[in-house]
Amino acid sequence: MKTAQAVNRTERVLLVGVAMKARARLPGTDAGALSRDSMAELRELAESAGAEVAGELLQVREALDPATLVGRGKLEEIRAEAESRRVPLVIVDHDLTPVQLRNMEKVTGKRVIDRTQLILDIFATHAHSREGQLQVELAQLNYLLPRLSGHGEALSRLGGGIGTRGPGEQKLESDRRKIRERVRKIQQAIETVRSQRATRRHARQAVPLGMVAFVGYTNAGKSTLFNALTHADVLTSSKMFATLDPTIRAIRLPSRRRVLCSDTVGFVRDLPPGLIAAFRATLEEVQEAALLVHVTDISNPRHAEQDAEVLKVLGSLDVLDRPRVHVLNKIDRLSEAEVSELRDFNGRGQPVVLTSAATGEGLRDLLERIDDAMSLDPLVRLRLRLPLSDGRHFSLVQAQGRVLHSQVVDGHMLLDAELPQSAARGLHRFALD
Repeated sequence: MKTAQAVNRTERVLLVGVAMKARARLPGTDAGALSRDSMAELRELAESAGAEVAGELLQVREALDPATLVGRGKLEEIRAEAESRRVPLVIVDHDLTPVQLRNMEKVTGKRVIDRTQLILDIFATHAHSREGQLQVELAQLNYLLPRLSGHGEALSRLGGGIGTRGPGEQKLESDRRKIRERVRKIQQAIETVRSQRATRRHARQAVPLGMVAFVGYTNAGKSTLFNALTHADVLTSSKMFATLDPTIRAIRLPSRRRVLCSDTVGFVRDLPPGLIAAFRATLEEVQEAALLVHVTDISNPRHAEQDAEVLKVLGSLDVLDRPRVHVLNKIDRLSEAEVSELRDFNGRGQPVVLTSAATGEGLRDLLERIDDAMSLDPLVRLRLRLPLSDGRHFSLVQAQGRVLHSQVVDGHMLLDAELPQSAARGLHRFALD
């Protein structure tokens, strides 16, 4: 379901940003830099939704106006700018209350949406699975419900006495009731999806395969990295939130252990709590993971701020204590001097992996780091004595582990091997130690 105010493809839009002076006065912050970063991200979001950005306006305020967000004077400026640029839609880089939304539309004479609604529109465009569509619709309806208004319609149910009874339930109340009923149905459908995912997860857990979840800011290159490691064909795009539906693939690590990798939805600053709640069925893959691979677009000048937002979301999911491997991706976009500086930084004890998913550089290092960090089904060393005629067990050792040394003695093959604990259990009768 798309909301009534969804962004039309190729629609011309005017972007409006609001920066707070109080935030800019914090140590180490700059109002201009914060504003430019915020507006740059809003432009990326708008373009990902298919809009054509016709102009931008920014206001720095001491406090937000509870009635109009930006003040009456600024609204007149927005109206004039929108009319001169002939844009039908204004996108505000801030969450709007129902009152602010109505007042802004009334004064400007244009459709107005806020940042959350823009993100919801992008999500609606990129959700292809039934699960993803249900989660997007739930988030949209929860967003829409408190923003319904009568738009000047007279109330029909005025009282309970003679002469005051109306024809019954007014349209606004009817709309709210229908939305609440639809929300309940979607929540039930999502619970069914969660139950099905839990069943599949338990089936996977019957085999000791650890889950590795790729997390990071939107457009950090997670899907490209995921494809490079797993040879999958997950959609990759420079647009934000290109991946909504999680994909799970198995890969084999250098130790010959197999693990499951999950590509997840990207995070973004100030991700609305309603979106996190709506997508909890998807984000459960993150919560169930034994290892998180945090992917950073190191070529983005705002990567430190983006990493902080990712950690904030991971904190809300209660997984900050989970083992993590930090990947600095897109090093192909850096100069040789910048890459060399990162390697020196890494050499001073910072546990990061430098990769380029586009060129394949660093992928082997990443697999080895994942291998070292995975605690599930640990590797064990065995000294085995196999009959030369027992080709089945010898093939099992080669397929699931690594042969470190071998020699033939008295019609038997003596092997020093390294295997996952689950595979080693079936070979104990051949163990010499």
